[in-house]
Amino acid sequence: METTQIIDELEQAAAQLGMEVRTEKGNFRGGRCTVDGEQIIMLNQRHLPETQLVVLADALRDAAIDTVYLKPAVRQALVDAWEDLDARTNEPAEEPS
Repeated sequence: METTQIIDELEQAAAQLGMEVRTEKGNFRGGRCTVDGEQIIMLNQRHLPETQLVVLADALRDAAIDTVYLKPAVRQALVDAWEDLDARTNEPAEEPS
């Protein structure tokens, strides 16, 4: 399944969970925020789909994603992104040379 299709499926899942997903241009990383009491996930249009997928997966990490049906390939992509994010945060910092 293509990354853009996975993103579309995750956007639909986010909508079912009451979160709006916006894709806009700008100088920002993206992620989840609350505006006027509404949960919004921002994706940067300038980023590659793979980067958007990681940002979207991170934003959905603590959501009740198990209450929404996801195709097996989409669920696996989500788990893979979470594992990749966990691996990045557990890496030791490089020491300056």
